[in-house]
Amino acid sequence: MTGQTIVPIAVFAMQATATVVGQLLLKHAMECSRVKGFGRPPTLKFFIGGVSSLTIAFFLMIGLLQHFDLSFFYPIQGSTAVIIAIAATIFLREKLSPQLIIGSLLISAGIVLVSLS
Repeated sequence: MTGQTIVPIAVFAMQATATVVGQLLLKHAMECSRVKGFGRPPTLKFFIGGVSSLTIAFFLMIGLLQHFDLSFFYPIQGSTAVIIAIAATIFLREKLSPQLIIGSLLISAGIVLVSLS
């Protein structure tokens, strides 16, 4: 792989990671707000972290659109939904339902189909 290929792939990995982390932090902030209230420092810390992470992900996505066609990039971006579901079960102890597992498999199959075209 050349440097022209590696850099966009590395940026995509950072963008996907920032998206997943941002979603997890926001979910945790909303759970904390039920117990401790929204204005409390622990809740605000998670909320600000989540918004910051998603902001970084947004600007990385804009940069990625310079290297990939939207018709290619956006379906691949759908893989973050699968990663978020897995991360939520690991870090937030959410339960995976059969519907979520089937939906994740369908998303993954769609990503493979799009990447082959």
